[in-house]
Amino acid sequence: MRVLFDHGTPAPLRQALPSHTVSTAFELGWTELDNGALLEAAEPRFDVLVTTDKNLRYQQNPEGRRLAILVLPTTSWPKIRRHATHVAGAGDTLQAGDLLELTFAEE
Repeated sequence: MRVLFDHGTPAPLRQALPSHTVSTAFELGWTELDNGALLEAAEPRFDVLVTTDKNLRYQQNPEGRRLAILVLPTTSWPKIRRHATHVAGAGDTLQAGDLLELTFAEE
């Protein structure tokens, strides 16, 4: 699976996705793209966009897209790291056009 992390997704999360090809918006020079432009640029090259932008679901309609979207509940790497297995499992279940917003149980 080809995965794109937007600018708010902590890059160390890629270690939890060893069987996937992970790129970041930063690595591609896409940090200045707004959500619509980012989705358009990502769609032909990636299967999943991992983002921390909780407003994306209200700004963009994923229906009919080839790209799936996984929304993380935080940008905090320490919090995401504790749930990395959950994130990886959720990403593996996504189909084209899906938008899944994760929540983490408070510890």
